[in-house]
Amino acid sequence: MSEKITPYKSSTLSKKEQVAQMFDNISGNYDGLNRVISFGIDMKWRQKVIQLVADQNPKTVLDIATGTGDLAILMAEKTKAEKIIGLDISAGMLEVGKQKIAHKQLSEKIEMMLADSEAMPFQDNTFDAITVAFGIRNFEHLDRGLTEILRVLKPGGIFVILETSNPTKTPFKQGYVFYTKYILPLIGKLFSKDNSAYGYLSESAAAFPFGEALNNILHKNGFIEARSEAQTFGVATIYTASKK
Repeated sequence: MSEKITPYKSSTLSKKEQVAQMFDNISGNYDGLNRVISFGIDMKWRQKVIQLVADQNPKTVLDIATGTGDLAILMAEKTKAEKIIGLDISAGMLEVGKQKIAHKQLSEKIEMMLADSEAMPFQDNTFDAITVAFGIRNFEHLDRGLTEILRVLKPGGIFVILETSNPTKTPFKQGYVFYTKYILPLIGKLFSKDNSAYGYLSESAAAFPFGEALNNILHKNGFIEARSEAQTFGVATIYTASKK
């Protein structure tokens, strides 16, 4: 399971601490490298997430593992949300995000917060919508993180996950395995000062449960109406769930 996969194999730090350190290390070039690695298709997936959220007309939105704030910025621009909080454990990623938000003059609408998704500083039933894009597989304790998300989500609110997944059909399955195992880490080494980061990202993606398996985990942790929709031959999946 993904809990056993960490960015730095020889480190004595917890997975959570290692993930924060890793994203601090790559924060400066994360956005550009992300576009290269995904061929820009990730923006199409993010737009679908935004539409799912916008359809619910939320007033308060929480974006967990917000990173440099791409999704939070899109929600500020494309939804009628009055308040958006972007939460992350990486101070480096948040700092890049704050600069982007200030440049777009969205600082009054978006608050970037350094906090742990497994112990969030919010009251029960706070948010109309919660999103996590490419971050849920980095949780140290998945069940604990999901339980915490359920706690702060309002009854009837929407929870949307965008996460990598593994294609199951030939030839996409073989092509994806080759790309993530060999090409993605190589690109990361060429353009990032952290040689371990993109190896971890591909390794954790390969091991993380997806599709019906993740739907079952959502249901086990108290969510209702969990559904998944594969994107682009199955290399990513969008999940939606709600709260009673």
